[in-house]
Amino acid sequence: MPAITLQLSGSRNPDLAHKAMALINQLTAEVLGKQPELMATTVQFIAKEDWFIAGQPLSKIGGNAFHLDISITDETNLKKEKARFLADVHAGLKALLPDVHEVSYIHLIDARAAAYGYGGRTQEWRHQQAGV
Repeated sequence: MPAITLQLSGSRNPDLAHKAMALINQLTAEVLGKQPELMATTVQFIAKEDWFIAGQPLSKIGGNAFHLDISITDETNLKKEKARFLADVHAGLKALLPDVHEVSYIHLIDARAAAYGYGGRTQEWRHQQAGV
């Protein structure tokens, strides 16, 4: 049940937003084993004048960048799954965005089950209800 927020540099581009969302949701399901019907994804575009790397705007240094935050329930994925996810997402977004800057971040947020959820229920509650 990941909450996914993707920021992309540049002007709003609905086609790119949809392709990037589809890529991330697919990898989230395939690599991390998350359920697509429970993914909530937002895509935001940040003007290159407002995106800074090493104190310089992308409008000056050129290229593109992205920042991905994805909240997942803590202890539901192995380190090797997370490492593969980061590598696959970076490669996939690099294919969609020309000249991606190396300083483009992906943050898998391991949220405690008792402090994270949807529909008014925590993931801990769901875990206990499942009798696991």
